[in-house]
Amino acid sequence: MGKADFLSPKAIGNRIKSKGLQKLRWYCQMCQKQCRDENGFKCHCMSESHQRQLLLASEDPNQFMDLFSDEFKTDFLELLRRRFGTKRVHNNIIYNEYIGDREHVHMNSTQWETLTDFTKWLGREGLCKVDETPKGWYIQWVDRDPETIRRAEEQERKKKQDLDDEERSAKFIEDQVRRGRAGKEPEEESVYTELVRESEEEKVTFNLSKGACSSAGPSSAGPSKGPSLGASALRAASSSSVKRKDASHSSDSKDKKKKSALEEIMEMEAQQQKKKMVKLDNWLHTDIVVKIVTKRLGEKYFKKKGVIKEVQDKFTAIVKMVDSGDKLKLDQTHLETVIPASGKRVLIVNGQYRGTEAVLEGIEEKKFSATLMLDSGRMKGKRVEAIPYEDFSKMA
Repeated sequence: MGKADFLSPKAIGNRIKSKGLQKLRWYCQMCQKQCRDENGFKCHCMSESHQRQLLLASEDPNQFMDLFSDEFKTDFLELLRRRFGTKRVHNNIIYNEYIGDREHVHMNSTQWETLTDFTKWLGREGLCKVDETPKGWYIQWVDRDPETIRRAEEQERKKKQDLDDEERSAKFIEDQVRRGRAGKEPEEESVYTELVRESEEEKVTFNLSKGACSSAGPSSAGPSKGPSLGASALRAASSSSVKRKDASHSSDSKDKKKKSALEEIMEMEAQQQKKKMVKLDNWLHTDIVVKIVTKRLGEKYFKKKGVIKEVQDKFTAIVKMVDSGDKLKLDQTHLETVIPASGKRVLIVNGQYRGTEAVLEGIEEKKFSATLMLDSGRMKGKRVEAIPYEDFSKMA
């Protein structure tokens, strides 16, 4: 019986069936022929062309196996690199995507019998990072591209340089502190001793200050010497307290006059912290133009602009859309500021000049900031630089 006509229903059905993926066990890798059923595969194995291919393979079977193995490995790793990059993924997911191609090299024609053996081989060769879990084997591609390695080394060098700069600055601060401490005179340490009486007849004396009279114990001194002892003790105590106050005042004045490098750095950090504390969490203001950045409302409102008509609870705004005129109630996290063209009026919504109107003079794209000329308030006419994009917005 001859072949069916090209446009006959049988021929069309056969072509439709041959388009899709067939069972892998009915595929001949040597002849690169896919059979649709067991009978067709049996007939193909008995054909003369298949027998000739087997004779060719029998002459040098290792050559054909190495060729198929190398092609399978190359295509598998290329799919892993292009599809998943350096992400950790289950090996069966990659294999299912790989065999989706009709012209792929089948594993039964390679040196590996199973996918697990191939995964272990990739780990031993260092081509991928492999690990076994209760869910199966996971693999991760190792990027050995020279350009990628160069970028990684450059980042590591830059990180090390930053650390060296930090260590250098820390060492400089330590040197300044050590110099400041070395300039101060060492304080005399007081030595405390116990009151020990070797015999009962021995007198215990107290030397309160230079020139003060000594006193005897109550067992030997008379009552008439008590008032003179108290007066001398009070005079000595008052004179010593006056000296301590004078010394403290002089030391305070010296500290105020001369500050160490550590104190200056601490003051600078405190000033920077105060500047940072000027910023608030809420930045919503009325009569400014904002952009919607959430997709929850659909494509109709995504990336569209509107004007804030009312602010509720500091973090919620009633926005009137510019195009459609619809009014929406949105949270602050779903909105972002709008940057107009140079020369347009803006409102500073956060930072030191919060609530001040200004004119946009220029934009620094690399620093994500702009230069503004204040147009209201006490600082009118002042030129302010390095204002972040999120701290000002176009006025309606």
